[in-house]
Amino acid sequence: MLKWLLTLVVAIFLLGIVTPHVARFIRFGQLPGDFRFRFRGREYRFPFVSILLFSALLWLVGRMI
Repeated sequence: MLKWLLTLVVAIFLLGIVTPHVARFIRFGQLPGDFRFRFRGREYRFPFVSILLFSALLWLVGRMI
């Protein structure tokens, strides 16, 4: 159990580091249906369509394995 917990923590840490850099190349969050707005000088993003496509892709890969 401890190995799985450690693996999960390391994976989340690495994803947190890698995701912003990869998002610049694949345009994550800039599809039609992804909402972005500014409020009081801060920018908020809600990538609804990107998350749906990413989830469908992961589901398909999971079904193939």
